[in-house]
Amino acid sequence: MNALKTIITCCLLVLGLASHEISAQQSQSNYDYYPDLSYDLIADRLSCIESEIPLNFNEKVQSFVEYFTIRDREYTRQILQKKNVYFPLFEAELAKRGMPDELKYLSIVESGLNPNAISRVGAAGLWQFMPYTGNSFKLHQDWYIDERMDPVESTIAACKFLQQLYDMFNDWELALAAYNCGPGNVRKAIRRSGYKKTFWEIYRYLPRETRSYVPQYVAVIYALNYAEENNLVVDDPAYLPEYDTVLVSQYFHLETFCNQINLCVDDMLKLNPHIKRGALPENVKKFPLRIPVDLKDHIVENRTFLYDTASKVGKERLKYLARNTPGSTYGRERIVYRVRSGDVLGKIAERYHVRLSDLRKWNNIRGSMIRVGQRLNIWVLPTYNKNTRKLYASNNTNTPTPKKTTSNPPQNIKNGRFYQVKPGDTLWDISQMFENLTISKLKQLNNLTSNRIKPGQRLLIGSD
Repeated sequence: MNALKTIITCCLLVLGLASHEISAQQSQSNYDYYPDLSYDLIADRLSCIESEIPLNFNEKVQSFVEYFTIRDREYTRQILQKKNVYFPLFEAELAKRGMPDELKYLSIVESGLNPNAISRVGAAGLWQFMPYTGNSFKLHQDWYIDERMDPVESTIAACKFLQQLYDMFNDWELALAAYNCGPGNVRKAIRRSGYKKTFWEIYRYLPRETRSYVPQYVAVIYALNYAEENNLVVDDPAYLPEYDTVLVSQYFHLETFCNQINLCVDDMLKLNPHIKRGALPENVKKFPLRIPVDLKDHIVENRTFLYDTASKVGKERLKYLARNTPGSTYGRERIVYRVRSGDVLGKIAERYHVRLSDLRKWNNIRGSMIRVGQRLNIWVLPTYNKNTRKLYASNNTNTPTPKKTTSNPPQNIKNGRFYQVKPGDTLWDISQMFENLTISKLKQLNNLTSNRIKPGQRLLIGSD
């Protein structure tokens, strides 16, 4: 009898597990299910939500609709989960300027709503501003901070840029195309088309990427507006927590600060994605640091202690990294050089006393190919004479030798002159401080077999 009971119990358990597995499979099946949509139905749905911006439907758009609703449903669900974090900001800024609300979807095409997205060509942030375009809209960029990644400032800049493009073309589809490839390429396509006036009329004359850009934009609008109809649902949408700001005018280590107020540093960085290195530099002035609103009173009351503690961690290490990270512009000033006939990238780097790897990084150059007329961003040390920089920038053929200054005078010793290495110094930095001193000479004078030096080390820089 007991044996029979055991057999029955085992059977029930097996049936229960099987039932649970079937239920899970059905749930997964329901999750992945998508309806079979006709061409006409999608066209009709788009016409129902079309407002100021045309939502033209054709086979190009249909292929992207299928991508977002069928082929990569998980990506679309991720977008749906994040949209409530940023859409309220986009909507408010667009409404303030009287611009079409549906422009908010453009950030999805640009960055997938990732404020820290960086493209292979150096575009960054929710709205993918290139460095030059970001500078033209006063988005600050340095080793520590990149306002292209600031949701608030970059959204304001994107709205201004889109409005400018619309004023140029008086057509939102062409403005969107120009946002992707630049107004010059759109004007060129218009000329080549025989001065047609709409995106689809000049479509074949646009760059390949731009031909896909507007169709993707239309498809994204469809996918998000008809998410439920396509079984694209999320159970836990994300929201941006309410925040306030405190002003910071000193070196400020975020993780140390967060530890003091019992806040996860990742949550702080979500509010401040434009802080790239987890710290603010010592030369920052009234930086508006975003903090959870419920911690504002506590931070204000304990401001002196919290700020002092956050100022004592990691400063020298970050300074060192800032000076030596490839492509860093920390402590440097930008000049723009126009390439002339006969120029070689290596020679330009040597002329301005910068590393070839840095010159490539600053200008997104993979090899050594440059072309006549190309503009190169070159970040030089402030020790260069201002008049010399002006001569360089004007491409004077008689390029003068930079005049060096001695910001750290050497200590006079009986048989020679020495320099004591400071935190963050490199051989290259030291060679720039004194006349007729090169890295090779420094290494020879001090019997160095590598470029490694350490703070406190005394280097012979010359004889009396």
